[in-house]
Amino acid sequence: MGDQYNSYLDCEEIDPATAQNGDVILNRDGKLLRPKRLPSNLFQFRAGTGEDRCVMDCIASLQNGADLLWIETEKPHIEQIAGMVDRIREVVPNAKLVYNNSPSFNWTLNFRQQVFNAWSAAGEDVSAYERARLMSVDYDGTALADEADERIRTFQADSAKRAGIFHHLITLPTYHTAALSTDNLAKEYFGDAGMLGYVKGVQRKEIREGIACVKHQNMSGSDLGDDHKEYFAGEAALKAGGRA
Repeated sequence: MGDQYNSYLDCEEIDPATAQNGDVILNRDGKLLRPKRLPSNLFQFRAGTGEDRCVMDCIASLQNGADLLWIETEKPHIEQIAGMVDRIREVVPNAKLVYNNSPSFNWTLNFRQQVFNAWSAAGEDVSAYERARLMSVDYDGTALADEADERIRTFQADSAKRAGIFHHLITLPTYHTAALSTDNLAKEYFGDAGMLGYVKGVQRKEIREGIACVKHQNMSGSDLGDDHKEYFAGEAALKAGGRA
């Protein structure tokens, strides 16, 4: 297995006489090779070997105790994911995959480009679209954008069926929603809306939609502190979360 993994390294043939202290040297097919290194000093792999290395790692992991896989891809493309899972399942038929619907992907641009590519391959007229500019608001509401949004909407179901994804997750969604809502609130609160920016955009919606965190003292555990105080101080306790 080590030899197989080493075969993915990008190497250069060397003369033993030029070897230096600290060199890592491989013997491959009777030739002495020195792996190339990245500026970070990590070993460099040959271009195009990423999928092969991932498949090899997954199979080895499943055969040595793992029960679920986590594969990250360069883009949310169902056939790219399925291509790896199909190869893994040739060896481990019951392989289960956890997939990260990552916010690092530009989902809008990725899927609009996927639709653009599919339409082009099918011979449809795409002259109204510039592939590199498909993220632009100018294309919102177009037939291409609508089809892309539908593919995004059904991505979880479609990829689960085609690529055997057992569980979908999304990393950092609360980070991004908090950042966006905070930015929007700041623009209104420090703008013409003032306090109404918070009341109308946040608190009123919380109350009407029954969001528990509208009672933030309770959600932060102040009631637990109050109970603890009452055990020892009774009515003399200073409460943080009394009736409003």
